Amino acid sequence: MENNDVDTDCLVLVNPNAGRGKGEKDWIQISGYLDEYGPYQYAFTERKLHAIELTQAYIKKGIRKIIVVGGDGTLNEVVNGIFLQKVIPASHITLGAILVGTGNDWGRMFGIPSNYQGAVKVIKGNKVFLQDAGIVRYQHDGQTHIRYFINIAGLGFDAVVANRSNLQKEQGRSGKILYFLNILSNLWRYSAIHTHVSIDGIEFRDDVFTMSIGIGKYSGGGMIQTPESIPDDGLFDLTVIKKMPRFEIIKSLPLLYNGKILNHPMVSSYRGKKIVINSVPEIHVEVDGESMGHSPIEIEVLPRSVRIIAGHYSY
Repeated sequence: MENNDVDTDCLVLVNPNAGRGKGEKDWIQISGYLDEYGPYQYAFTERKLHAIELTQAYIKKGIRKIIVVGGDGTLNEVVNGIFLQKVIPASHITLGAILVGTGNDWGRMFGIPSNYQGAVKVIKGNKVFLQDAGIVRYQHDGQTHIRYFINIAGLGFDAVVANRSNLQKEQGRSGKILYFLNILSNLWRYSAIHTHVSIDGIEFRDDVFTMSIGIGKYSGGGMIQTPESIPDDGLFDLTVIKKMPRFEIIKSLPLLYNGKILNHPMVSSYRGKKIVINSVPEIHVEVDGESMGHSPIEIEVLPRSVRIIAGHYSY
């Protein structure tokens, strides 16, 4: 569903399935608030990765501002469409969001209200912020693939939980409590992986349970795995949780939610612009909550490359 007869450079891109169908169910309410904002075109996604295609097509037609009605996954697809198009530099597209997903971790960083009227008010305020992005190169089906992201990449246990949660989402199940239950249920079957990591040429090897590479702070529906991340400093924050007993992991879970995970003696933190990861066996990766592939993996920062509309900055 779309309308193309409005003379405007603003597109509202709607994922009707986001938030267990809230994108479609709440569209009349959301569009009512947006009608007060000004003229816009709109389009609904119809399948996974469709937002990438629509973003590229509409930028080619002259769209220069995109407002996402969806969750972090839809936002990630739009960001990839912005980077993959060749019409204008990615930073010339302005990106706003009305978040209707179940996680909405990116919005926490930039003060995007969860209520629709508040989110539209932020869009009207048009407070523009240039944030960093990342590009990850990974392996899948014997080939190298790329994906852009604007919040957090997770490897190891984090990627396993994300993959399980995404499979359940495709079956119509989602929610913060489900993600937390997947943490607990997968904990007993997952083992740390011996991993070789290079950060701007400085190397280390360790048995890694999980690893987070952050532009933003929040992931997994409110966890704070990279608490010192600054989204426009041109650096990733890397949090590495090493191998530890499972009961110690469970005991330490509150640290992932109160921002104190770096205080744990089995947790290390680093900063860098380019991260290269190899492992035996393969370690898997997710970006912005979306499951990708496995090692060998290269992740590189793209400083101040995404123009967003933000509320307050919570860093």
